[in-house]
Amino acid sequence: MTATLTWQDDLRFSAAVGTQTAVLDGDGAAGLSPVQALGVSIAGCMAMDVVDIIRKGRHPLVALEARFDGDRATVPPRRFTRIQLTFIVRGAVPPEVVARAIGLSREKYCSVSNSLRQDIEFVTTFEVQP
Repeated sequence: MTATLTWQDDLRFSAAVGTQTAVLDGDGAAGLSPVQALGVSIAGCMAMDVVDIIRKGRHPLVALEARFDGDRATVPPRRFTRIQLTFIVRGAVPPEVVARAIGLSREKYCSVSNSLRQDIEFVTTFEVQP
């Protein structure tokens, strides 16, 4: 995956991945802040996994809502110190099926939450152009 972020003004950037675009805003006014986007990405990734797993089991899922609640440190880098995801499942889906789907997403399938692991190689480079 390649993403390109282009500075617009203040702390606003346009983000592009292929033909998809979004606005990131450090103030969270014109678009999601990067931290808000991370929270939405974690919740979205796991919610999609949970829906997919439940439906593949042919359970009668009617609706699913995922609620992200995150606590952040009060001093920089203001990282998440606690994350809670609450899944509200509608339909006659057995609780053990929902629990298994959430567990599989968290431990195996969700690429977003697994990308936050400490063993990821993180490289930065730069170039200055006149």
